[in-house]
Amino acid sequence: MIGAAKAFLKRRWPRLRLRVILFAVLFFAAAMPGLSAIFLRVYENTLVRQTEAELVAQGAAIAAAAAVAWPGAPPPVVVDTREEGRYAPEPSTIDLQASPLLPERPAPAPSGPPDAAAVQTAARLEPMIDQTVRTTLASVVLLDARGVIAQGGGSLADLAEVRSALAGDPRTVLRRVGDYRPRYSLEWLSRASGLRLHHARPIEVGGRVVGVVLLSRSPRALFRGIYEDRGKIAIGVVGIAALLVVLAGLVSRGVTRPIEELSAASRQVAAGGVQTLETPTTAAVEIQSLYEDFRAMSAAIERRSAYLRDFAASVSHEFKTPLAGISGAVELLQDHGEEMSPQERSRFLGNIAADSARLSQLVTRLLDLARADMARPEAGLSTDVAGAVQRAADAMHAGGFRVATQIQPGLPPVAVPAATLEAVVGVLLQNSRQAGAKQVSLALRTRAAGVLIEAADDGPGVSAADAARLFEPFFTTRRAEGGTGLGLSIARSLLAANGGTIELVASEAGARFVITLPAAA
Repeated sequence: MIGAAKAFLKRRWPRLRLRVILFAVLFFAAAMPGLSAIFLRVYENTLVRQTEAELVAQGAAIAAAAAVAWPGAPPPVVVDTREEGRYAPEPSTIDLQASPLLPERPAPAPSGPPDAAAVQTAARLEPMIDQTVRTTLASVVLLDARGVIAQGGGSLADLAEVRSALAGDPRTVLRRVGDYRPRYSLEWLSRASGLRLHHARPIEVGGRVVGVVLLSRSPRALFRGIYEDRGKIAIGVVGIAALLVVLAGLVSRGVTRPIEELSAASRQVAAGGVQTLETPTTAAVEIQSLYEDFRAMSAAIERRSAYLRDFAASVSHEFKTPLAGISGAVELLQDHGEEMSPQERSRFLGNIAADSARLSQLVTRLLDLARADMARPEAGLSTDVAGAVQRAADAMHAGGFRVATQIQPGLPPVAVPAATLEAVVGVLLQNSRQAGAKQVSLALRTRAAGVLIEAADDGPGVSAADAARLFEPFFTTRRAEGGTGLGLSIARSLLAANGGTIELVASEAGARFVITLPAAA
């Protein structure tokens, strides 16, 4: 099942760039302190609003009881609970960030005696208020219609919340606590630690405000609330840890593991092995491109290694024959030189000279091939192709061998050195003459991105078997005449170094080659 899940994820995995992966990880790491602070502020604000809701509920219950117990109040009317619009919960009005912070509640101002009805109602509700205070720990004060405290006198009519309640609108405010002292070392993190909520609620009898219920209470402590909600917070911590695991897996799948696999493959290639490395679908886009480049490099190294092995074998074979001839002739001259006639000695010395000349020619052509393989394109080249080809053609006019040129007017300059053009055309003309051709036609014309040269002779042509190996190093059909089989290999390498190509194309008579040259920038 795990394997099926991995296969499904590989098929569905999005192509992510390395910068996206790193940005996601770093952004999450940078946002963690901010997220924690936001969580604490939101959670603390929730605790304050919860305290406000409790004060509203308690105040509503006491105000309703006072309205019923108020002297001279009409008997309560039983209403239909199915009445539309009857239920209207009060929304929260307190926000730690937006609500104004008022000073500590002042002491009651001197006043006359409270209203007798308010005093009587306070006495009737005192047992109920005492029971609720024991449970909620809220302070409850009953005021008459003038804002005077019913339980002992003193006016609180100047308070903003009391004025609002006397006008018929309940109101909750935040006030400082003057004698507040921190009890915990981390209590400075809490903005609500030194605050107290004050809620004033009107007592209405017969459609008019006859008194006010004033309640106050400190909000739930932040750290106590965290302790009480530790289970929910633990779930959040586990969720964050799970997200960190996912991000770690993202980095591992997208960056770390692919790089480790690529490193192991590189060591294997360095040790001489052949590596077929598959691109991981979960890797970052840049690393997937790196895998493609690695495969291309590995294939190029393998081709180059194979080329070097075959080249070394061919060089060994080509050098073995003349060296064997020289060694044999020298041995015969050393053992039987005095017994030989002058003509025999001259013949063996001639064989040694011929084999030495062939070795010298092989060394020269090998140096030419090495230079061609190591050649690199030159910047800013601009060569007149017609002039270079014409010079190579004029150099071959001899002994009944003719070269005809057809040059299209207005040919663009090419990004190939003139020496390279003359050498390549010279190789083709020399091969045609050695194959028995009497005439070669050179046609120059423009093509989409440069110049095309077509060389066609009237010789015997190239057989299908030989055509497949024509550009291989040391392949020649004229070994007896001194051919090295390196001319076309050198020509192809010289052209490839400058972005050009040469190839043999089908022809009804003779041999036909096509050279393509890139136009100069």
